[in-house]
Amino acid sequence: MSVPLFNLAPNMTVSRLCYGTMTFGEQNTLSQSFRLLDEAFNAGINFFDSAEMYPVPQRADTQGRSEEYFGRWIRDRKIPRDRVVLATKVTGPSGQMTWIRGGPRCLDAWNITEAIDNSLRRMQMDYIDLYQIHWPDRYVPMFGKTEYDPNQQYSSVCIEEQLDALGRAVSAGKIRYVGLSNETPYGVMKFLEVAQTVACYPKIVTLQNSYSLLCRTFDSAMAECCHHERISLLAYSPLAMGILSGKYFSPDGGPTDARLNLFEGKYSEGESRYNLSDNSIKAATREYVNIAGKYGLHPVSLAIAFVLRHPLVASAVFGATKSWQLQQVVSACKVELTWEVIEDD
Repeated sequence: MSVPLFNLAPNMTVSRLCYGTMTFGEQNTLSQSFRLLDEAFNAGINFFDSAEMYPVPQRADTQGRSEEYFGRWIRDRKIPRDRVVLATKVTGPSGQMTWIRGGPRCLDAWNITEAIDNSLRRMQMDYIDLYQIHWPDRYVPMFGKTEYDPNQQYSSVCIEEQLDALGRAVSAGKIRYVGLSNETPYGVMKFLEVAQTVACYPKIVTLQNSYSLLCRTFDSAMAECCHHERISLLAYSPLAMGILSGKYFSPDGGPTDARLNLFEGKYSEGESRYNLSDNSIKAATREYVNIAGKYGLHPVSLAIAFVLRHPLVASAVFGATKSWQLQQVVSACKVELTWEVIEDD
């Protein structure tokens, strides 16, 4: 079947499923990545997401492989550049990934420009369709944290400098559109406010935040911002890192090569956002699995269809390390949830 499309921006139509490549170069070899990309493309997926820090868990000797693999696939398969939409990201300040520009320590103009050029070089491409700030250059509660602590605020690069660097990249033809990721309502509105002050500053067109049956913080305040400002949500982790498939709650704890088992203790985002020992997460997931069974749906279909029915979601950003996982997600596109199912959710 062909995956439905969405008009994300002028002259940019994307599939409603976006294949996230963060396993390429770690869980997936080059040949495996090529086969998965082939299957996704043949199913009608034209939208692919990456980041300069991928794959995860992040390591110095694998950094950049996900982008590299994607670029090699484009060239090897001789796919016309205008038939795919590529999104990638600049790493926010962390201080931990010292192999990426020393941390990176900040998201100033030099770091943004360097990151764009390095991504283009790795992929051997002339331009990036959607370039995103992976996370803000300021303190915000993210990756599962929800309570804001003003005492953790630190000195950050001004938004004007970031938009100026991104605007220069747009003018140079290096990127087409700009998006944010892991942002807050305050951050989105400040970027929009600043973008209005200078003609060459690009407007934010997308927000890539987590959204799923187990994570609905987008709906509390961010949805209103995106609705009125016409910003589309790219909903990442629609399966809550695979938890909503129900696989982690089998008697054996799920497959040993499943992400949260394979990288136990090494994947801080997953473990902070979704603690598998949390009884409330277990109870909610089991209830969703039961609802799926009640209506003759696969749990993956229920989870993906729930995300795609949101009026502000342009595309669901998913990951798949195996062909059968990819097919499960693609099949979810043909599922239409009835009001009875939604009421149960």
